[in-house]
Amino acid sequence: MKSTGISFLLIFCYCCNIQAQYAPQAGLAGSTAISATSGQFAAWATGCTVQRGFMDIANPSLGYASDGDSSLATGPADDNAVSLGDSGVADLTFTHPIFNGPGPDFAVFENGFRNTTDSTLAFLELGFIEVSSDGVHYFRFPASSLTQTQVQLGNNSYIDAANLNNLAGKYIAMYGTPFDLDDLAGISGLDVNNITHVRIIDVVGSVGSHSSYDSAGRMVNDPYPTPYPSCGFDLDAVGVINELYESVKQLQDNISVSVYPNPAVEKIIVSVKTPLPLPISATLTSISGSMLQRCVLTESTNEVLIGQYPSGMYFLTLCDVNGNRWVEKITKR
Repeated sequence: MKSTGISFLLIFCYCCNIQAQYAPQAGLAGSTAISATSGQFAAWATGCTVQRGFMDIANPSLGYASDGDSSLATGPADDNAVSLGDSGVADLTFTHPIFNGPGPDFAVFENGFRNTTDSTLAFLELGFIEVSSDGVHYFRFPASSLTQTQVQLGNNSYIDAANLNNLAGKYIAMYGTPFDLDDLAGISGLDVNNITHVRIIDVVGSVGSHSSYDSAGRMVNDPYPTPYPSCGFDLDAVGVINELYESVKQLQDNISVSVYPNPAVEKIIVSVKTPLPLPISATLTSISGSMLQRCVLTESTNEVLIGQYPSGMYFLTLCDVNGNRWVEKITKR
């Protein structure tokens, strides 16, 4: 909820009995916030569906959040947002998948605003982030909130970003909260090199009924209730840093890789036709993202055996020593 035309009393309901330990608010030393104008972004979400939540989950008679529409969450961040409401959900899709590259892989933008008298504090409404490589099975980033839970933060309250980790909305408007797929690497059913969907789930910041909890089982305290049409997480944009298409293009511009035969029955041949730093790692995954085998290619021509797998579609991901990736869809007959 971003209120405009409303004079907020500067009520600082900020006190914390746990020492802050995460990156601080945008603009402060050590912040991980990424500006919307950063050249790091290769692409932005192109599709969004929203399931609205109530203006106040404890009082459904008030109705649902209604400010903005799903189109405001696509394209570059511009400080225009769609409000999700309490426990509302937004699912974002992309022209090309996101992959687990060096550093953060994508960033989520909300429209929080800074406290004018204390740059460490801001009005923030938070969200959990989940990702999927098949649009069906979603996996949540481990999130942490060290904000005190003894006193409910009201709708005029400010939060210290240094108490928050892996929660979307940690940073003020036009600064994205980054997420690194390394945090989810190795999870069965998720291919971190082929993320097709990003889901944002509004945190209900109540420290009483209807609480939301971080990965350690702590209640997440953020401004509540905010019984307005613009309530809950205000989704502005999702920016892609490591876009699979761009990485594939970069690698293919520099080397020539052939994978044949395709379709195949017993094995595929991976041929590197121009010199590049060896070794190359090769990972074969199922269409659902489960890793089937991983090997290291040290020759210009290499065999990958696939005869033991059922007929169907697979992904072969090659990665060079510089972190560049090249992905081929493999059909097993």
